Amino acid sequence: MRDGSSDIRFFLDYISSNAYLAWHEIHRLAERYGRRVEPIPVLFAGLLNAHGQLGPAEVPPKALWMNRNIHRKAALLGIQLKPPASHPFNPLLALRVSSIAMEESTRRKLIDGLFHAVWSEGMDVMHPEGVSAIAAAAGLDGDKAVVEAKSQEVKDRLRSQTESAIAAGVFGVPTMIVDDELFWGYDDFPFLERFLAGRDPLDREALKAWFGVRPSATRRH
Repeated sequence: MRDGSSDIRFFLDYISSNAYLAWHEIHRLAERYGRRVEPIPVLFAGLLNAHGQLGPAEVPPKALWMNRNIHRKAALLGIQLKPPASHPFNPLLALRVSSIAMEESTRRKLIDGLFHAVWSEGMDVMHPEGVSAIAAAAGLDGDKAVVEAKSQEVKDRLRSQTESAIAAGVFGVPTMIVDDELFWGYDDFPFLERFLAGRDPLDREALKAWFGVRPSATRRH
């Protein structure tokens, strides 16, 4: 995967429906401003553990709201959604296959296929047979890709990508980092576009004062 200052680093996990919508739209947005997209698979559960958070599906009222919210957004984008085979599910195999060495055009097709399989086909991507078929459709040797994904080298690569994301301040997916500025979630796209267009409304001098605010009380557990 490339490391370039002009890239939009796109941190993803297939477990996130918002990441699916964001992936669907990020390339058109990037192209409008002469940017490239660098997809970086990370383990969302690892981000949650690092920051002591619960996933949205683990908070019932939030899960109910998100279900409605994602369907509203998908309808506006013309994306047909189907319930995933299970949720939450174990995304490790899909993330690891997405992390093996390949041409960037192939990686994009692979990520397209995996996201579509989970959220528009209701397919279970925890099993090697399904992931192999998606990898083959993207132009890879599917069986070979699944075997390579199980190697310690690729397992370590995904772990390293997740740890690097945490070090960069990533706390959820999808996250987009461009020119060291972090944007979180599909709903942050309007601000991402303003940033890319050179019209960021953020007053950085005024923001500095907020970093000095200290709590007067703490939550009791």
